[in-house]
Amino acid sequence: MSKQILPYQDSILQLKGPIFVFGASGFIGANLFDQIFQLRKDCYALTHDATKAWRLKLLNVPTENVIHCDILSHKSVQEIFDRYKPRTIFNLAAYGAYSKQKNVNLTYETNVNGTVNILENCTPDTVYIHAGSSSEYGFNCTAPKETDRVEPNSHYAVSKVSAAYMLEFYARVHGLKTLNLRLYSIYGGWEEPDRLIPRLVEEARKDTLPPLVSPDISRDFVYIDDCVEAFVQAALKVDKTISGRSYNIATGQKTTMRELVDETRNTFGLTIDPVWGSMGNRQWDLSDWYGDPEAANADLGWKARTPLGVGLRKTADWQIQHDYAERVLPAFANPTLNPVITAIIACYKDAQAIPYMYDRLVKTFNEMKVRYEIIFVNDNSPDNQEEVIDGICAKDPNVIGITHSRNFGSQSAFLSGMEISSGDAVVLMDGDLQDPPEIIPSFYEKWQQGFDVTYGVRVQREMPPHVHFFYRTFYRLFKKMSYINIPVDAGDFSMIDQKVVRELVALPETEQFLRGLRAWVGFKQTGVGYVRPERMFGVSTNNWTKNIWWAKKAIFSFSFAPLELMSYAGFLLTGLSLLGILWQILAKFVFFPNTPAGISTIIVLVMLFGGINLLGVSFVGEYISKIFEETKKRPKFIRTKVRKGEHLYKTASEIRALVEARKTK
Repeated sequence: MSKQILPYQDSILQLKGPIFVFGASGFIGANLFDQIFQLRKDCYALTHDATKAWRLKLLNVPTENVIHCDILSHKSVQEIFDRYKPRTIFNLAAYGAYSKQKNVNLTYETNVNGTVNILENCTPDTVYIHAGSSSEYGFNCTAPKETDRVEPNSHYAVSKVSAAYMLEFYARVHGLKTLNLRLYSIYGGWEEPDRLIPRLVEEARKDTLPPLVSPDISRDFVYIDDCVEAFVQAALKVDKTISGRSYNIATGQKTTMRELVDETRNTFGLTIDPVWGSMGNRQWDLSDWYGDPEAANADLGWKARTPLGVGLRKTADWQIQHDYAERVLPAFANPTLNPVITAIIACYKDAQAIPYMYDRLVKTFNEMKVRYEIIFVNDNSPDNQEEVIDGICAKDPNVIGITHSRNFGSQSAFLSGMEISSGDAVVLMDGDLQDPPEIIPSFYEKWQQGFDVTYGVRVQREMPPHVHFFYRTFYRLFKKMSYINIPVDAGDFSMIDQKVVRELVALPETEQFLRGLRAWVGFKQTGVGYVRPERMFGVSTNNWTKNIWWAKKAIFSFSFAPLELMSYAGFLLTGLSLLGILWQILAKFVFFPNTPAGISTIIVLVMLFGGINLLGVSFVGEYISKIFEETKKRPKFIRTKVRKGEHLYKTASEIRALVEARKTK
């Protein structure tokens, strides 16, 4: 697909870099980022709400140019500023503009608090251009000048007005270079397919029209390329004389819905008549909503270049070039295009490894271009890993830290994380880096192919040969003994679909062996081979005693072979005893009548049968102990703290409410 030649290419090259585009996964942000990135590679797409990241995926943006940042977290913003030191910032991150965005608190947090967090990290040398909205004028919507009174008529409008005043404050008091661009009705490529212009053009290409609101509703339509040019020009023109001001990005032309439809019919040669009122008006629809762009023309040298008819035709050409029906519409509608993958890491004495694990996981997920959630479970480790996890949570809101009241073991740690996971699929990993994050893309590929469970098969272990031999031997014996088909050389490292996770969490047994339960629940499963490396830091917490305990737990949880063995031994030895008695009788009275009676035979038999009885009782005792443990119905774990981003949950009621809330997601 050939790239268009932009009339403002030279202006893009003059921007000071590095360049940040906040909200780059949105409609305008994606266009702004894409046009800059075509010409220079020091531009970065910043995104947090990856539900809209389908644009970045279809644009095939390199991983190294996508930065995950939560503008609601001061630490998250500060970290990326310290790392990249941007000189030009375009902030298009916003919430509340669409009718489906109804969270009032999030509207103010994103549009006001998020803006503060970014501005607090700017310097007088930084250029900051903010995406405002024509909604700031509210009821005063008829060609208002920037100096006219704002009369906001929605929470979104109030939040945008607040941000505009904030920019003026930072410019006048702190000397920052800031501008607020009050955008009117921007349209063009990459706009949400359910919006007016994309639907209108899509239907027009099929020689029909979509449902329409009242014909008297008006807009001021600005083509996306003109909008992008406005941002670029604003970044180049801002100085102390105009810093802190707001500018209307409009054509100055009032276009009613009737005029828009007439223009569409003329552009595409339609003969069909529109059905007015077939779709209800929105509460903020107004009959005279258009802007005055004179100040932008005078101060920024900007003026809309694209007539409405030309813009509609360009939008149609864009839809054709991008295989709209085959690529864009499915990407917008399909929630699994950018699924959430949750990584659950069971941590014990892994403080040194955790930062490396986090960095490698984020790098892996970014390369996969998926949303991620990382849950570190601190299983009451005696080192400082709780503080390490807290530090990561503070800078990345996609990370959750769980602390247990005591060391419950890795199986309970995994279940603790699985219970509050929200991902479409969950990856279970040990915290010692012996489960390489770089294997996850192979798991993900199998998951996309329809496998519900993909487990890692340890084709080789970096350990002494004799230890490796014992592990391989146990897995094969266990497979033979188990009453279910348990894969050999497969540990906990696996990717499990959320529906399987729900079934595992719902299992009632207290003492759980996940490798067996994972096989027991069934579903479609497969394996991926990998080499299990040595532990990077510290010393393994496993030893021969613990390995024997694991083996017992596995065997007595998923095999009746010990009991069956004792049954077979009982039948065999009883038969041999009867034969022995018969032989003694024959020897005494027929073959060897002079054979002296001896005590050695009695002692050997007593010891043999006594040992067998004791072994049998111990086998039965193991099963009875498991039954006894299950009857207690104790919880599998106790959480003392859960941290998500900067939010801390410490009381039992707070943690319970969080768990229940995440279960409903």
